[in-house]
Amino acid sequence: MEGSRLRKGYADTTEGQIHYATVGQGKPVLLLHQTPRSWDEYREVLPLIGKKYRAIAMDTVGFGDSYRPKKKGSIEVYAQGVIRLLDVLSIDRTSLVGHHTGGVIAVEIAAAYPERVDKLVLSSTPFVDAEDRKRRKTRPAIDEVELREDGSHLTELWQRRMAFYPKDRPDLLTRFVIDALKVNDRIEEGHRSVNAYKMENKAPLIKAPTLVIAGTEDPFSYPRMMPLANSIRGSKTVAIKGGMVPMVDQMPEAFAKIVIDFLDVA
Repeated sequence: MEGSRLRKGYADTTEGQIHYATVGQGKPVLLLHQTPRSWDEYREVLPLIGKKYRAIAMDTVGFGDSYRPKKKGSIEVYAQGVIRLLDVLSIDRTSLVGHHTGGVIAVEIAAAYPERVDKLVLSSTPFVDAEDRKRRKTRPAIDEVELREDGSHLTELWQRRMAFYPKDRPDLLTRFVIDALKVNDRIEEGHRSVNAYKMENKAPLIKAPTLVIAGTEDPFSYPRMMPLANSIRGSKTVAIKGGMVPMVDQMPEAFAKIVIDFLDVA
């Protein structure tokens, strides 16, 4: 069937083109990736969710093959890019699934544009409040490496992420590095945007039914799962055993099932 095929496209907006991939038909579900990934993070998840929904994964503006914003990157700027994509695709209302930085963007959309959000799934989303922002000020950059003629920066980039990835999945790290190299000049922009975003002011504004997911082996998000869930009235939680930072592409079947089960509830 035509709707079961993965298709890629570009949405023309007033600011530039937004790249996305889509599978399936029916109610829309928009998936937002972590920094500095692209839609590719959901490559295996899209067809699974696309069996029941119109699953769409976009490249956040500033990343992947989407346009580079003229303004300095921020969660608000990324959220505006999402709204532009929805407008071009004539989607008035959608469910949102966000992983890491994508989850923070989803929080902003649900808080600032509540009429556009049906349901909300926040995956491995760090809850950055005043206390956490203080800790992050002294945390070194995660992915920023200095370009070197001998290419050793590639090894450094790989090794910085290696501890957060399964030892037997170099393919996942390869996909990460490919995405990271595309935005090497602004590779930390998404992380800095998360650090500056006052989530404690926005999360309580969320009215959409919300599911908070976290992998038990993700040191950045798992300890913050309950503080995030407690800040959103009526939210539910699911911990995925063994889930690491790349949980979406590490265990796509388990991830997709949890998302679909939540979306299926009336």
